[in-house]
Amino acid sequence: MKPVTAAALLHLCFCATAAVSVNGTSETALTAVTGDIVILPCYIAGNVTPSVTKWSKNGREVISGGGGVAAAAAGPEQGASPGRQRFEVLRDGSLNIQEVSEVDEGSYLCDSSLPNNSTFQATVRLQVVSGPENVSLFISPVTALPNGTSVVFRGSTVYFMCSSFSYPSQQLSWGFSGDSFSNDSLFSGTSSWLEFRIDAIQPSDQGVYSCRAQNTVSNQTASSSSQLIVYYAPERHPECQWASGDDPFHIQFICTWFGGYPSPALRWEGRTGLGQTIYASGMTESLSVMLNRSLLYDGQRLTCTARHPALQPARSSHTPTTCSFTLKPPYPEGEPLVTALEASSVTLSCTESSSIPPGNTTWKKGLQQDNILSGSKYTLSEQGPIFSLTILNVSKEDEGVYFCRSENPLGVRELEVYLTVKPSSAYTGAIIGIFIAALIVGSAFVVAKTVYSSRHRICLGSGFGQMEEDGGDVLSLVDSDDEQIFQDAVPRLPPLTNGHQTTMVQIHRIPSSDHEDTVVADTTTQLQEDTELTEGPVDLVTF
Repeated sequence: MKPVTAAALLHLCFCATAAVSVNGTSETALTAVTGDIVILPCYIAGNVTPSVTKWSKNGREVISGGGGVAAAAAGPEQGASPGRQRFEVLRDGSLNIQEVSEVDEGSYLCDSSLPNNSTFQATVRLQVVSGPENVSLFISPVTALPNGTSVVFRGSTVYFMCSSFSYPSQQLSWGFSGDSFSNDSLFSGTSSWLEFRIDAIQPSDQGVYSCRAQNTVSNQTASSSSQLIVYYAPERHPECQWASGDDPFHIQFICTWFGGYPSPALRWEGRTGLGQTIYASGMTESLSVMLNRSLLYDGQRLTCTARHPALQPARSSHTPTTCSFTLKPPYPEGEPLVTALEASSVTLSCTESSSIPPGNTTWKKGLQQDNILSGSKYTLSEQGPIFSLTILNVSKEDEGVYFCRSENPLGVRELEVYLTVKPSSAYTGAIIGIFIAALIVGSAFVVAKTVYSSRHRICLGSGFGQMEEDGGDVLSLVDSDDEQIFQDAVPRLPPLTNGHQTTMVQIHRIPSSDHEDTVVADTTTQLQEDTELTEGPVDLVTF
């Protein structure tokens, strides 16, 4: 038999109501938790010990005894184990019930016989409560980690369900505690189970979820909790980079993949002469490896492989999980021959864009390959893959060979540029030739313009030879009586059909073409006068 614990007695003190005596009777209400020990009081009016006390439940006698009388059970107890007595009447008439169960709930009547031949009755209402117990929390679908943490993937639909048993009733509620917010009562209900769901769960929903059950009668509570972690992969693909080592013989290769939870698994691998080799691996967002030049060669492919538990098979084809590059030595390109004029400036350029990883490109001078630094004489510049060297105030001493030198861990290559410096006098003949050519072109233009402006005189004259001399010739008509004077010079025309003599043509030379308008007017007047002197019609002959 269990001893009466202090907790049970304290519980009875708080749960019991004050006894009320009416005509020798009293009524008490008690609450007991299943499995506990409960004592139902009977006579509490004084220090008198009842002679005999009978206890009945719901009109049926349960047990009698007390006051030195051996207790006798009226019948087998419900819920009692075989051979075990759970009920006992104490000396003061109280009823002691061991391991209270739900079947013990009800209204009990106490009938005590006092030594003064008086009786006393008391009623005790016993409320048996149980729970909450068997509080269960379910989250689905999840992946359980060895430490009991539940894992879900971002964007999935997650179901939450909680169940518990309490008698006679209970209150269930869901609570959440996370980094973004906390809420002790997300959802609540009075049924035996409570569920909800989250669509497209996000990292902000990551935290501790708890289900709390409370008995509405005893106010006893119980809870269960589970930590939920939301996994999500980075939205972008991994990135491969490189950096210079501490010396030209080493290079650092870096693989990064940020933006996911938890950290991904990264691995650097490459193929050597002996096969595939893994250089480094780890659970991190950034993985670097330092390689010696002896392990690298032209055309070698280095690959960073990235894995993340949040990548589903259906998404792996859309989200690349590797990055790589193929190693190449440098190859600077440019013009090998450059000519400059003394006292001018000249720029030498080379382009290097093929090396992987990028090479270190510098300019050197002479067969000794002396380093060239920016200063008052030289200016070094870089625009993307183009490396330029500008030489200011070029002199004969600057003539010679220059080297555009590019080096990466795979090797060194150079572009040889030869600079020729010519004195300024070397260009005098060229300048004179240009002047003469310009003079010829100008003269031709003047002649062409003159010919064009005198085109009508050229057509009337005898050509270019008489263009200036005969530019002012006019025609005059003379009388037929003077025909003999010009007979030898001008051929005689055949007579006309009207019987008149043909008028002769006299040519008058006008000295200058500037008086062309005046001469034409004089010629017209002369023609009119000569015409009046003739006896017949006058014909004007034009040459």
